[in-house]
Amino acid sequence: MANLTEVRWHGRGGQGAKTAGYVLAVAAAGQGWQVQAFPEYGAERRGAPMRSYVRISDAPIRLRSGIQSPNIVVVLDESLLKTENITGGVPDDGLIIVNTAHSPDQMAAELGHPNAQVCTVDASTISMETIGRDMPNTPMLGALAKLSDILDLETTIAAVEKQLSEKFPAAVVESNAQAIKRAYEEVQVA
Repeated sequence: MANLTEVRWHGRGGQGAKTAGYVLAVAAAGQGWQVQAFPEYGAERRGAPMRSYVRISDAPIRLRSGIQSPNIVVVLDESLLKTENITGGVPDDGLIIVNTAHSPDQMAAELGHPNAQVCTVDASTISMETIGRDMPNTPMLGALAKLSDILDLETTIAAVEKQLSEKFPAAVVESNAQAIKRAYEEVQVA
């Protein structure tokens, strides 16, 4: 049986969920995993709820559908907890990482999924202080690197640097690397 990890990202258009999913896939592929990454969104406009999916496996991936039972859920925008089914399909041993200033215990109570591991990191504040704008996707990659066995910190940073250096100046790439490192250190586990 293949070792398959499915990650579902919840965000809003413009927050980088699509990019984060792609970078996660690049990082995982760099560590030898088979990967698949794709977004799902309705009206293509900034601020609209959207999802991004990533499958990571040690065997070829033949599935071609949205992820219904993710092992890991990453939430880039806390306001989506009120409008989206964030915990839908998450197994009892699932991992949920939320961008929030609240504690993991507070988020666990709000989510109402008693057996999932809920972790929090204030990715918005981290990104404001390192990148200069609210772009929580790269800090959330740092938290994911800390909490999962999919990838490590160095591979995550290398993947982000590779992807961002194609579009942005070195200072932007470095600030994103700093955001990843901070989130890796600051993520809170219940």
